Amino acid sequence: MPELIRMIRSTQTPDRDSGGAAVMEKAPERVRKPSPRYKVLLHNDPVNTMEYVVGTLRQVVPSLSEQDAIAVMLEAHNTGVGLVIVCDIEPAEFYSETLKAKGLSSTIEPES
Repeated sequence: MPELIRMIRSTQTPDRDSGGAAVMEKAPERVRKPSPRYKVLLHNDPVNTMEYVVGTLRQVVPSLSEQDAIAVMLEAHNTGVGLVIVCDIEPAEFYSETLKAKGLSSTIEPES
């Protein structure tokens, strides 16, 4: 047992205060700031069919279910704009640009 205590003490490098007690230094905690999130928005489209919009949404954003894609399309149809997804800036830009390349109107904006 004394061997174990010696091994533990040799691996630790505590500072000694005036009373002889060991004081362990605690490493400062790092605080990670979450990266800003962005909303990918789909704007109402009077040109393409609803089926095309739903299929394109599912193709471009694979995490969307059929029901989610329908809900986004209907939201854009009824209110003028639908929320597709909220994510980091790089995928948001990719999704929006790909939707545009397929003939849909899309923008991104910071989530606030």
